[in-house]
Amino acid sequence: MLIMEDRGNIHLEKSTKGKLEKFNKMRGKAVESGEFWDLVVITAVDEDQRSAYETQITEKLERKELPLGINYHVFADPPGVKIGNGGSTLYSLQCLNDKYGKTLSGFKIILIHAGGFSQRLPNASALGKIFTALPLGNPLYQMLELKLAMYVDFPSHMNPGILVTCADDIELYSIPDNENIVFDKSGFTALAHPSPISIGTTHGVFVLEPVKEPRICDMEFRTCSQFLHKPSSEKMRRSNALCLRNGKEFVYTDSTYYFDYSTAKTLLTLLSEIVPLTCEIDAYGDFLQALGPLATLDYTKNTANVTKKENGHVKVRQKIFHHLKGTELNVILLNNSKFYHVGTTEEYLYHFTTDPCLRAELGLLSTAFSICSSKSSEKPGACVMHCVLHPSVTVSPGSVVEYSRLDAEVKVGSRCIISGCWISSGLSVPSNTFMHSLSVNLDGKMGFVTVVFGVNDDLKKNVDSPAEMKALSLFKVSLEDCVGLWGLSPEKVRFSGERSACSLWNTCIFPVCLDLKDSFLMSLEMVKTVDGGSTFTLPHNATLTSLQEALQNKNLEGMLKFRKELFQDILKENDRSV
Repeated sequence: MLIMEDRGNIHLEKSTKGKLEKFNKMRGKAVESGEFWDLVVITAVDEDQRSAYETQITEKLERKELPLGINYHVFADPPGVKIGNGGSTLYSLQCLNDKYGKTLSGFKIILIHAGGFSQRLPNASALGKIFTALPLGNPLYQMLELKLAMYVDFPSHMNPGILVTCADDIELYSIPDNENIVFDKSGFTALAHPSPISIGTTHGVFVLEPVKEPRICDMEFRTCSQFLHKPSSEKMRRSNALCLRNGKEFVYTDSTYYFDYSTAKTLLTLLSEIVPLTCEIDAYGDFLQALGPLATLDYTKNTANVTKKENGHVKVRQKIFHHLKGTELNVILLNNSKFYHVGTTEEYLYHFTTDPCLRAELGLLSTAFSICSSKSSEKPGACVMHCVLHPSVTVSPGSVVEYSRLDAEVKVGSRCIISGCWISSGLSVPSNTFMHSLSVNLDGKMGFVTVVFGVNDDLKKNVDSPAEMKALSLFKVSLEDCVGLWGLSPEKVRFSGERSACSLWNTCIFPVCLDLKDSFLMSLEMVKTVDGGSTFTLPHNATLTSLQEALQNKNLEGMLKFRKELFQDILKENDRSV
């Protein structure tokens, strides 16, 4: 985002604090009609993820972490091909229409896209990125609460309709005290953030309708003539998307948007014409590019920014265009705002341990809802959430430890992510290590798996066959060399799922153990062997699994039970210290 003056930063902190305080007063209480959303809708990639999300929402309601008296829904994508967040939007509308019928026309709804397996932040894979912990709040905030808190003022100033947002970003903004963000226009209304041109090349960019006298203020309501999806800097310049302030060029980029009930009906009609979906639809690139008076069919044939090119995609895009053509695209320029993405290990570590801006703006803590002595986390920059740490534990700068129990004399190196683990006394985790323990059901028995990667390892990079595993690297060592160090024959290494796409995500190298602490210890030995610090051979009779397979066989109750035990221990300690 553009560098803001100190005045802007102070306003941003004050505004964010006010929203958090307002939401905190709603947590665990029945909300008044019109005070909050009528419906909170979360999308899931499949029925298994839907069930996991619903279980966690039920527990959060029981612990009074969310506002009460409204309906929370989770809708799963239909089985089969990936349909993208645009497809999820359409199917969610269909589910809502089936459930509520015409009464839907009077509802104010927030729709949070949370489907997917979070391969770039795998500690969010099992329980979902919308349930990623944040180091603030008591009870501890997760992304779901933060989303609801940041938009807490919206429902009382909007017409019935749907606000669409994503689970892995944080938008902070401030507006004048005597003004409100209002969603009262037909069609689409999008929030727009001032950004450098370089950011515009990876986001959506708004081309604003010209005005005679542009205002210089924190918030401005404008109309948009065209929406560009991940445009080149040349395309932005040709399309008159560049703005100028204080001698600096910038663009307005996308984040969250709203559409009214009439537009929702148009989208439902569209869905009836394109089911069953056979390709991914982007809720931003495919919907918003059809809007505004300068929108043309040209973008429907441009697949340069499409993740996966599929048959029929162009025809589906053209149908979207014809249904939405002529629909208004309004924008609310939030000139004192910031947009943070927290969807990768690198972003997660930076924003939670190092970034002074987000820490100040959100009031992030080094230790949140944990039993942890001041000596345990070295300064500056360690982050501990929902954990029980022995007083002798050391967590080095730049590391995040969440939902874990660390026994005496444990040492965690710098830039580590430790999630869901129980670490036995005296163990040391090398720097730049990602370790995440999961409960699984395999062969009819409950067990534990601790997956381990380098924090910068690419879990999505794939090769065509197991014979090419040398091209994959774990801790900067080729996967072929790693499995050899652990006493495995490379040709016997199994890959779960599609054998035509072999990656760290589906490599079956992690042992299943009967005990959570043993699981962590065995995976730690694997790391140290690759690091050259020890010699370790995987047991001959060990059942080996991948992160992908562990997720397919996860024991949700086992993971939530471990978290609940930590929760109760922390509450008891808090009660004793009062």
